[in-house]
Amino acid sequence: MNRSHALMLLSECTGNDIWSIEYCRLRLIPEAWIKQLRDTYESGFDSNDAMIFYREKLVNQFAGVRDVDLACKLGQFLGLEVDRIVSSQYSRSGVVGAIREAMEES
Repeated sequence: MNRSHALMLLSECTGNDIWSIEYCRLRLIPEAWIKQLRDTYESGFDSNDAMIFYREKLVNQFAGVRDVDLACKLGQFLGLEVDRIVSSQYSRSGVVGAIREAMEES
């Protein structure tokens, strides 16, 4: 992975999405990162934010990589102090936004 590819991937992250393993591979995310970051997530039905949709259909479980975790990995790859950035944020989208902002300032 090079810097420009990492920045392009970071620009796709929202903090609220789970990328399928297939999509991660299509986007050329290193296989070692996929293995490290992948998990199986379960929909919650308390709120719309907790529900997982895949191809516009509600699913109970979904195996993939949370884009907030990918954004953190990309931030580390790009030389950012991700732990410091994460500690000052209150939401997943806030984490991604702060990582992007830190990249713009570096």
